[in-house]
Amino acid sequence: MSTLESLTERVPEHARDLKLNLGAVLGDGRLAEPLRYAIALASALTNRHGSLATALEAALRARAGEHADKYIDDARAAVALMGMNNVYYRFRSKIGKDSYGQKPARLRMQRIAKPATTKAEFELVCLAVSAINNCETCVKSHEHEVLSAGLDEDQVHDAVRIAAVINGLSLALDDR
Repeated sequence: MSTLESLTERVPEHARDLKLNLGAVLGDGRLAEPLRYAIALASALTNRHGSLATALEAALRARAGEHADKYIDDARAAVALMGMNNVYYRFRSKIGKDSYGQKPARLRMQRIAKPATTKAEFELVCLAVSAINNCETCVKSHEHEVLSAGLDEDQVHDAVRIAAVINGLSLALDDR
C-alpha cells in the first residue's frame, strides 16, 4: 500500500466523498498524470498539510520518473510565489482604489517566466494555488495565460477540481 493510499484510509466517514473524489481527479481527466499530481502537491503545500504533501510528492515521484524533480520544483515555486502575489493582488482588488492599481508592484517574479516544466503547466499550477488562496485577480490572469498557451477550459476545470478536492482533504485530515 502506498503512502497516499495509507493516508486516504484515515479519511473520516463524514468525508468519504473526498476520498472517492481524490481517486477520480487524480485518475483521469485531460491533464497529463505528472501535472495532475503536481497540482495536487501544490494544493497540499498551500494548505500546509505536511503528511498529504509528503504522500503526494512520493506519488508524483513514482509517476513522473526522471522529470519528477521539475514538477516538484514548479509546485513549490508556485506555492511560494502565489503566497506573495495572492496577498498583494487580493489586497489591491478588495480595496478597490484606482490609486493602488497605479502603483508598481515591484515584486520580483522572474521564476514565472522560467519554469522547470512548461510555461502553460506552471501557470496552471499557479492558477490552482490562486483559486485556493481566493485571489480573483490572479485566477483570471493565470487562466488567461493558460488559455493563451494552448490549454483549454476543460484542463483549467480539471486543475481547479484537483485543488478543490485537496483543499477539502486537507481540512478533513487536519494534522496541524
